[in-house]
Amino acid sequence: MSKHPGGRPSLYRPEFAKQARKLADMGATDEQLADFFEVTIQTIKNWYSEKEEFFSAVMGSKRHADKRVQRSLYQRAVGYTYEAKKIFQHNGQIIEAPYHEHVPPDTTAMIFWLKNRQPKEWRDKREHEMGGAVEVSGGDLRTIGQQIAFALALAVQSGDGAAAPALIEARKSEGDGGGEDR
Repeated sequence: MSKHPGGRPSLYRPEFAKQARKLADMGATDEQLADFFEVTIQTIKNWYSEKEEFFSAVMGSKRHADKRVQRSLYQRAVGYTYEAKKIFQHNGQIIEAPYHEHVPPDTTAMIFWLKNRQPKEWRDKREHEMGGAVEVSGGDLRTIGQQIAFALALAVQSGDGAAAPALIEARKSEGDGGGEDR
């Protein structure tokens, strides 16, 4: 065990790099590595910065595991075919029948893939910009608020934010802008 300047001896041993590589190949997180080696997560991070072989072993395996998951997600998104065997028993004999099994594309995997690869086109939240000026004269605040709400609702329904000022003006000219309650 090497001793840190001014501190207690390190718990790190050279064989930890090989063990950590195997754990990371199976998808272990830093927290799981810390649990396995019976140290804190901060100690794992310290080993990353102090022990090049440990860092390389873990990061190389994590990249490898991430690529495997990425390939699997892609295959789920587009669908795939694999070779399989069906085993039967006929007249006391065991029969193996090879066949091709098809796994159809998975919509959830497609959405996840696209939201992460093309977030601007596939995110859930859409932002709409509305332009133009709204001029309101006369009437009480309640009536003005109703006019604005009406125009915004119509603009959202039509998808045309620029139409809001014209809709308010049209509603006012229909006689709804006089401040009377219905």
